[in-house]
Amino acid sequence: MTAKRRAISRSDLLSTADYAAIRKQRRAEMVALKQNRRVEVGPVATFYFENFDTMLQQIQEMLYIEKGGEAQIEDELAAYNPLIPQGNELVCTLMFEIEDPVRRERILRTLSFIERATFLQVGDDRIMAVPEPGEDRTREDGKTSSVHFLHFPFTPAQIKAFRDPAQKVMLGFEHENYAHLAQLTPQARAALAGDFDA
Repeated sequence: MTAKRRAISRSDLLSTADYAAIRKQRRAEMVALKQNRRVEVGPVATFYFENFDTMLQQIQEMLYIEKGGEAQIEDELAAYNPLIPQGNELVCTLMFEIEDPVRRERILRTLSFIERATFLQVGDDRIMAVPEPGEDRTREDGKTSSVHFLHFPFTPAQIKAFRDPAQKVMLGFEHENYAHLAQLTPQARAALAGDFDA
């Protein structure tokens, strides 16, 4: 895997035919990779922490499914490259996973601007999420999106603390309608620590 890479280029992509030949194996590898990069917080929120490999896989899948050819490639690179961590941050896709459409509509209307109330706590430091620029995920009527793209910017001291097993790392929300918190497992911390520069 190539987790330390910071951008995907055209040369990293397989042709649709070449990808099809290894798709089953690649998808199995991704399931294993993502296992420790997925964190559930509360009853309906799941964080999927991204890196070079997860975004490369996402682009390959989009090209395979949509079959847009060369015309699609630049759009996919522009969409997914910003979600690759740059060595001093963690980047995630936050999803509110609610199957029932009526319940989903009701809950999302109570979570206005939850992206502004999302944080990682590393020891005594609280790192607030920064939404992907240009992504306004709460509508004028107050309903938030079921998908958010978030960055957690770290200082060097915070990276050091994140790697220190004596420090607790918590992920959560300080939203009035969704005040949930989860502690990251040692396995998740080890996986995510690889997103930082040495």
